Amino acid sequence: MAGSLTPKQKLSALVITYNEIGYIERCLKSVAFADEILVVDSYSTDGTYEYLQNHPKVKVIQHPFENFTAQKSFALKQASNDWILFLDADEVVGEKLQREIISTINDPKACEAYWFYRIFMFQNTRLNFSGWQTDKNHRLFRKSKAKFTDKKLVHEALEVDGKSCILKERLTHYCYKNYEDYKGKMLRYGQLKAKEAFYKEKQFNYFLLVFRPLWKFFNHFVIRLGFLDGKRGVIVSYLNALGVLERYRELKRLEKKNKLTYYLVMP
Repeated sequence: MAGSLTPKQKLSALVITYNEIGYIERCLKSVAFADEILVVDSYSTDGTYEYLQNHPKVKVIQHPFENFTAQKSFALKQASNDWILFLDADEVVGEKLQREIISTINDPKACEAYWFYRIFMFQNTRLNFSGWQTDKNHRLFRKSKAKFTDKKLVHEALEVDGKSCILKERLTHYCYKNYEDYKGKMLRYGQLKAKEAFYKEKQFNYFLLVFRPLWKFFNHFVIRLGFLDGKRGVIVSYLNALGVLERYRELKRLEKKNKLTYYLVMP
C-alpha cells in the first residue's frame, strides 16, 4: 500500500493559557499522543505555570498577552513540527477524535487544514443549542500552509494556503465553568472586538449599542433555539449579548479617549 511507504507524521499540540488550573490538566491528558506539547502561558497567577513547569511532557514558555491572534502566532512559531493541533485550554480531544487525527495526518491525501465541530459543555452538561450547534473552528493544520490573520484580535481566523476539510469526530469544549468566569470571558472578548473595530476606524453608534445586544440575545435564544436548553440557554444567550454590549461601550470609551488625546496635543 502507498500509505505504508509514507513516513509517520509528527504532531505538535499547542495551547495558550492564563489561569487555567483545573482545566488544563484534562486538556493535556487528551493530547498526550502528540509528539510535542507546547504551552504558552501569559503569566498565570493561579498555579497554572507551576503545574506546567512540573509536567514531564510539556514545554512551557511565558509570554505577555497582547491579543489572541498575537499570542497564537507566537506559539505557532515555537512549534517543532509541521502538523499542528491548536487547542484552547478548556478543550478536550476524545479517544475517537485522537484516532481520527492520527489517521488524518498520516494520510498522503490529507488536506492542508481541518475544521472541528465542537460539543459545548455547560459545566458538565452538554449544551445542545443556544447558537453553538453549528460552531466549527480550524484546529488541525500544516504550519507551512497556514497562518493566523492579523485582521482579528479575538476569534482569530486562520488563512490557509490550500484545502480545508472537516473531521468527523467532535472536539469537546468546556465553555461554561461558572457564571463569573463566562461573564469575564465575554467582557474581555467584547473589549478586544472594540479595539478591532477602532483600528478599522468604525465609529460608535447609539442605535447599534441598543440594537446589536438585543439582536444577539434574540438570535441565540430564539432563532438558534436556546430556549430548548432551558435556564442554561437563558444564561448563555444573556452573557453573549452582554459581550456585544461591552464591545460598543468600549468602542465609545476608546473614541472619547482618542478625542481627549487629540485636543491635549493640539498646539
